[in-house]
Amino acid sequence: MGTKKDNAVGMGTLCTHAFYDLKHVSPAVFLYLLKECYFYGTCKATAKFRALQYQVCLVLQNDPKPGPATFTVQCLYLAPLFEDDSHGFTHLIISAFRRFLKRSNTLEDSLEVKDLAAHLIVDIIRGQSFHDEKIVMKLLETFDVKLSNFEKAMCPIKENDGVSCGTAKEFVERYIVELLESQQYIIAVALMEHFSISHYGQSFLLDMIKSKQYKAAEKWATYMGKPMLCTLIEEFVEKNMLKDAYEIIKKNNLKQDFPDVYKRCKESSLKNLAEKGCWDVAEARINNDRQLMEYLVYLAMEAGYTEKVDELCQRYSLDRFLDIKLPETTIQEGRYLHLDELLVEDIIWVDEVEGLLDATSHIDGFKVVGLDCEWKPNYVKGSKPNKVSIMQIASEKKAFIFDLIKLHSEVPDTLDDCLTHILMSPRILKLGYNFQCDTRQLAQSYPELKCFKNYELLLDIQNIFKEPRGGLARLTEKILGASLNKTRRNSNWEQRPLTPNQLEYAALDAVVLVHIFHHLSGQGNGVSF
Repeated sequence: MGTKKDNAVGMGTLCTHAFYDLKHVSPAVFLYLLKECYFYGTCKATAKFRALQYQVCLVLQNDPKPGPATFTVQCLYLAPLFEDDSHGFTHLIISAFRRFLKRSNTLEDSLEVKDLAAHLIVDIIRGQSFHDEKIVMKLLETFDVKLSNFEKAMCPIKENDGVSCGTAKEFVERYIVELLESQQYIIAVALMEHFSISHYGQSFLLDMIKSKQYKAAEKWATYMGKPMLCTLIEEFVEKNMLKDAYEIIKKNNLKQDFPDVYKRCKESSLKNLAEKGCWDVAEARINNDRQLMEYLVYLAMEAGYTEKVDELCQRYSLDRFLDIKLPETTIQEGRYLHLDELLVEDIIWVDEVEGLLDATSHIDGFKVVGLDCEWKPNYVKGSKPNKVSIMQIASEKKAFIFDLIKLHSEVPDTLDDCLTHILMSPRILKLGYNFQCDTRQLAQSYPELKCFKNYELLLDIQNIFKEPRGGLARLTEKILGASLNKTRRNSNWEQRPLTPNQLEYAALDAVVLVHIFHHLSGQGNGVSF
């Protein structure tokens, strides 16, 4: 029947069966062994599911009788016998079979299995086989079951039970009504689409929207075509669901039909990005649309972000905005700190080996330095954060900005040695603010470098002051009398060269830490360093 072997999966062990010959293994025995594999495994449920899915896919290549597709449906028939485990096993087996289909060009039993799958679906609908409704859709899609297969499956029921089930289409339509009554819209819509049932109209769409079944409503409208999609967009706009309306317009190429809505949606998206300080992301999404670019300039003017106004006007030749005087009400309260107020003598960009060695020599002579890092923000859900792009090390009068991406690419060993010398020096006090976030990001970005694994004489200013809100900007305002301009934080730190505003922002974040430290230690405010 097979051999057992132990496979390490994640942090646990999963016992799997190779099943080199399935010619004499019944579906019942196979399911029993599958259950044993699952329950004796010690790794997490997700890891076990994936490992067993892969194993079942391999099993189906070992010539199960009468064929892999039929064997799969027979397993699905028996899965409910395993009570609470049937739900998970059913999804596992179907997903494994789908994976198997991608590798196999032909299935000898593919024609007969459609009828067998139709029998199973009919039994599920009639309550003779206990599977959830999602399995019905997976069976229909996986085995491409047609109404003709349903007709064959219903013949024995009519003969044996003497029950009139009507035509296959009527049988399916009654099931759809049951699904709608229990508000299982997404499955009902999928069935309508699969069997080309389209006699439900606009009122059906409105019912789904009223029940907040928005995914089902979109699926139905897409199936029905442009008029229904337009109705859906209008309903979304009325509910102020601009983002959803925008996605449907974009997905179905309906920009010409809803120019005003499309513009409102784009402007709303830009405004949200601007409020988060993501100006570079907002600019990238404009795609050279002049009207939207002018709107972004207005947003910058409203935010009192004059340097962004100047930057955009210069880049896109929007000269008429330069003569507009900002109303007093649009200028943000308070003021921002500038480098010249702190008498900073120089900002030094370090991206070559000579500059790296020279910077290390200079920093070695400092007693106290501020540390900070910047990386390009990532707004794609589920994706990995971008690499740390730059690292700032500064004294009161001088700031060194290290191009980590370039230095790591060209002189990784020298970079590692120099930063290890600085970060592990017992003679240099290193100051950070919430620096644990930076250390974690540095270690993930450059795991092969030793310099980001350990730090000597590192003081996190945040742990001393416990500023409840506003972070370093608020602390700087409290101690030094002016805040930091955090509108530059979410910019593209991977572009080269960095803009003068980016360089100033990066330098300030490190320099102010040293000034805060010296200010308080000089004042003797009861803070012990």
